[in-house]
Amino acid sequence: MSDTSLHGEESDTFWAPGTVRLEHVHRSNTELVLHPVPTDDPDDPLNWGTARKTVNFGLVCFYVLWTFVQLDIGFTAWGPLQQELGLSVDQLNSGAAVNYAGLAVGCVLFIPFVHKYGRRPLYLSSSAVQLASVVWQGKANTFGDLLGSNIVSGLGGAISETVVQITIADVFFVHQHGTMNGWYLMFTSAGAFLGPVASGFVVESQGWRWMWWWCVIFMAVNLVLVAFLFEESKYIPVVNGRRVPQLSGTNTAGIDDELPKFAKNADKNERASLERTTSTITTAAKRKTYRERLALVTPSGGSITHHFSQPLVVMAFFPAVAYTALTYGIALASFAIMTSVQAVYLLQPPYKFGAVGVGLMNIAPFIGACLGFFVGGHISDKSIIWLSKRNRGVYEPEMRMWLAFIATLLLPAGILVFGLGLARGAHWPILALGFGIFGFGFVIATDISLTYTTDCYQEVIGDALVGVVFVRNVFSVIVLFALTPWINRMGVQNVHILTATIVLAVLLLPAPLLVWGKKIRIATAKRYRDMAMRQPTHRTLGEH
Repeated sequence: MSDTSLHGEESDTFWAPGTVRLEHVHRSNTELVLHPVPTDDPDDPLNWGTARKTVNFGLVCFYVLWTFVQLDIGFTAWGPLQQELGLSVDQLNSGAAVNYAGLAVGCVLFIPFVHKYGRRPLYLSSSAVQLASVVWQGKANTFGDLLGSNIVSGLGGAISETVVQITIADVFFVHQHGTMNGWYLMFTSAGAFLGPVASGFVVESQGWRWMWWWCVIFMAVNLVLVAFLFEESKYIPVVNGRRVPQLSGTNTAGIDDELPKFAKNADKNERASLERTTSTITTAAKRKTYRERLALVTPSGGSITHHFSQPLVVMAFFPAVAYTALTYGIALASFAIMTSVQAVYLLQPPYKFGAVGVGLMNIAPFIGACLGFFVGGHISDKSIIWLSKRNRGVYEPEMRMWLAFIATLLLPAGILVFGLGLARGAHWPILALGFGIFGFGFVIATDISLTYTTDCYQEVIGDALVGVVFVRNVFSVIVLFALTPWINRMGVQNVHILTATIVLAVLLLPAPLLVWGKKIRIATAKRYRDMAMRQPTHRTLGEH
């Protein structure tokens, strides 16, 4: 976690996790302060140059893309699966539900090992398991195959929703978290929304099995890339560092190296100089070799048993994490409803879509997601720098909450436009408009909630997100198992009205957080510090 001690008149303020000084506004040149504070070790991921960060995060994004392709393309083949294998809609919904169940259980089982053995072995094993799952799905012939392959698919993709945020926290600074989470959600959206577009064409031109064989090809490429290019981002400090200001005048080269080329988004005039961290090790320390960077495991001492129970503790005692879990859970559950409903009802009159038509409908939410990325990522990171200046250079994570209200209005609106239009047989552009509004709000809501938790409790982000992912996928499992009888009882229109109402209630949570968020963080500070000190690679929290 970043050193959150403040200077000058704020030095005696009681510490709130996530409160950091981003800028020195009382000097001649405004200075952007880096959090977490890096060591002077060139192999500290925070100190990696542009090329290393670009390769590392680029591979993460490619991995995320194909993870969500294989997780979300199945519904485009529901028509052929019903005809060829004789599967019912209930059975297909069950297959999707056990996939979400695998996602929920897998993160609980596997993420604790990321603290013990590092990020790289988890990325490798996940890629290998997902490759096996798409081979199985390509060969599926029975309902048992459908269930088994979907469980394996979920287990293989489970860590993607947690280890990526851990990697972002390893490599990037607080003022970049919104942008990098935005890129993660962009590639997630590309897989979830554009994957079905491509798979629709493949199903109609080559058959539904080739949808999976193409996944086999690209998942195999992903496995090779991870094996030979993805280096470990887990960093174990050699010694504890001490903060020493090193002002660099107008030189911004150091901070320009912090982001991959495709993610640089800060005004250089706002980056006049930096407050760096040095330690007793010298900058002349020997760099790791290629073989050392690609070690299979990076072990840490101590037990990891507490990581299996700690997610429940984090969920129970850190309201910021509960907010993220509820936001992400209700957003994903509503997406699961819309995806399942369109896969069934767009095949029927008055639409009579084929696999291509069902797939093409997902272009709209992808366009919305691209716009949402700009707001939830780029503008969010810009806004916190501006708001920090107005707050004497001090950043509070709640500053991100203002933009969340955009999603509060638009996400339920998108659900209503889509659901009411579908129930009343509206022309398909109306449905696409609703789905596009939904995609826009989805990315803003999830990006801001993820970044808020990351900024508040970075040192326990792994455990926090295990709880988040478990809750969000449990919501989807329940919804998908209950969806058919729910629709039969209430009808498509009322199901979407009720869903939009629940979503609206959850997305109003930023309002109380703006009022009481900092007080809550102060109240959780001691528990957070105790939990952070149990992390095998924790960075110094600072003296307050």
